[in-house]
Amino acid sequence: MSIRNIPRRRAFTVPVGRIIVYLLAIIFAVLWFVPIWATITTASKDTPDFFSNPFWSLPHRFNLIENMITAWNNASLGQGFMNSLIYGVVGAAIAVLIAAIASYGLVVLKIKGAFLWFLVIFSGTLFPYQIYIVPLYQMYSNLGLYDSQIGMLIFYVAVCIPFCTLVLRSFFSTVPDEIAQAARVDGSSEFRIFCQLYLPLSVSALLVLFLFQFTWIWNDLLFGLVLSNSPEVRPVMASLSSLMGVYAGTSFTIILAGALVASLPTLVIFLGLQRYFMEGLTLVARPR
Repeated sequence: MSIRNIPRRRAFTVPVGRIIVYLLAIIFAVLWFVPIWATITTASKDTPDFFSNPFWSLPHRFNLIENMITAWNNASLGQGFMNSLIYGVVGAAIAVLIAAIASYGLVVLKIKGAFLWFLVIFSGTLFPYQIYIVPLYQMYSNLGLYDSQIGMLIFYVAVCIPFCTLVLRSFFSTVPDEIAQAARVDGSSEFRIFCQLYLPLSVSALLVLFLFQFTWIWNDLLFGLVLSNSPEVRPVMASLSSLMGVYAGTSFTIILAGALVASLPTLVIFLGLQRYFMEGLTLVARPR
């Protein structure tokens, strides 16, 4: 065998495009991490340490737990935390369930005027939420729902239903009609078909929607300020905003510690449902 016929090893090369993508990913990761680092380090300092050292420096004494406890006790942040937990879990779950029932009627039962009913439901998301503030406040005041937990829960359920219906309608459209027809031939009721066939098939979509709606409810500040007044009803973001009032007199380190406390539930739920997150993005982008 001649030397010319010996195969040469190819040099390992990395495409330039991939290198650029990696560099951009590293840059964006650093830019994303800097404010998080600043928040954690600032929340871990006491007030003199915060004013005498740069925000990126490590605290001289780790004071994060004490700041969190102070923020929890001030401005009824703990009560707001529990209120938002109720609004987020119960409100998002009810909204997703109602949207699933509505989507089943629109897609599977094929009720008369299904597309018109869908437009009526989805019309709730066509206008900015700010235009609802005045009529919503007047209606809640007249009905006695202002500054009540049931009033806040009703609002959050109602505002989450249109988007959930949009996604679940698209998802149910991908399920073959033969499944429901075969179940009807076997004598199954529509309720049983919905509970034992469509709900199990759409678990991933339901969980992703629950994650999205819980996050939206938890981060809501506008309607928490408009529709509630007492600490027993206010959600966590409205309670947190009271720490930053003109007359609150609360240290900036305690405010950031309270913000870290308020961010924990969404972080925990996202980490628990992260395997469904990318699938949720494809569900939102999937054509109908």
